[in-house]
Amino acid sequence: MGNVKRLRVYADTSVFGGCFDSEFEKASVEFFREVRDGRFVLIVSDLTVQELADAPDKVRELLYGISTDQAERVAVTDECRTLQRAYLEAGVVGRSSAADALHIAIATVMEVDIVVSWNFKHIVHFAKIAGFEGVNTLNNYRSPRIHSPKEVIALEE
Repeated sequence: MGNVKRLRVYADTSVFGGCFDSEFEKASVEFFREVRDGRFVLIVSDLTVQELADAPDKVRELLYGISTDQAERVAVTDECRTLQRAYLEAGVVGRSSAADALHIAIATVMEVDIVVSWNFKHIVHFAKIAGFEGVNTLNNYRSPRIHSPKEVIALEE
C-alpha cells in the first residue's frame, strides 16, 4: 500500500540529443532529472542504444549516467518487428521512417505507458498517433500515449 506505480516511459534517441539542443534542452534535461528522481522508469531499447552508438560522447554519457534501478533495457523482438511491418504496410509512416515505426512498435509490445520524442514529423503528430493507435487496435495492443518531453515533465507554476 502507498506505493505509487511509476510510469514506464520510452524515450527515443531525440530526447537524449535534445539535452544539447537549445530549442529542446530545458525540457529534455528536466525529463532526465525526473527519471533520476524516480518519477519515471526509463525504458531503453536496443534500438536506442544502437542509435546512440554514433552520437557524440556527451549524448551517450547521458544514458550511462542513469542507474539500473531507474531504467529498464528491452530487446527488439520478432513481435516488435512484426508490428513495425504492420505500421509500414498500413502507411502510417514511409519506409524511410522504419526506425521511427520500430521505436513505437517496441514501446507498444513492451507495454510502456508513454513514449516521449521530439520527432514531430513521424511520431508526435496527431495523424501518425492515430495511425499507430489504429494498427495497434487491429492487432489487439494497448497503445502507449505519445508526447513530447515538455508535455510530461512537472511544470513549475
